[in-house]
Amino acid sequence: MIGPPWLAHVASAEGIHCVEHIKGIHHSPIDYENIPGCTYCQPQVASVGLTESKAKEKGYEIKVGKFPFMASGKAFAIGEREGFVKMIFDAKYGEILGAHIIGSEATEMIAEVTLARSLEATGQSIIKTIHAHPTLSESIMEAAAQAYGEAIHI
Repeated sequence: MIGPPWLAHVASAEGIHCVEHIKGIHHSPIDYENIPGCTYCQPQVASVGLTESKAKEKGYEIKVGKFPFMASGKAFAIGEREGFVKMIFDAKYGEILGAHIIGSEATEMIAEVTLARSLEATGQSIIKTIHAHPTLSESIMEAAAQAYGEAIHI
C-alpha cells in the first residue's frame, strides 16, 4: 500500500510501526536501507545493504572480503559446499556497507549482518565476536577477516 520494497517482513514491520504510532507508543523509524532481501531457491540467495559497485558509485573507499563455503567445515560436513559470503566495508570507518550470501541457509544467515548493521557494528567487531565452530554462520566472520587481511582459513 505504501510502496516498495514489497516484502512480507517489511509489511509486518510497517504494520507494527503504524499501530505503535496510532497508540502513541514511541517507535523508531523503519530503516529502509537495512532490509534483507531473500530468494528462496537452491542455492539460497540473501543480501542486505549496498553492492560493491553501488558502494563505489556512492564514493566509498571499500574493503571486500569473500569466504567460500568450500572452505567451511560445516558446509563440508553437510555436503553443501557450493556458495560464499561476501562482505563490503567502508575502509575509513569499518562500517558494514553490505553483504551477500549465496548457498545453504543464506536466508537464515543474513539476519546476523542485518542486526550488526542496525547496531552500527564494524568489520572488526564481527571479527572479534567468537562464532561457534563448525557453523555456516562463521563464514560471515571469515569473510570479514578476509577483508581485513586477518583470514586464517583461506
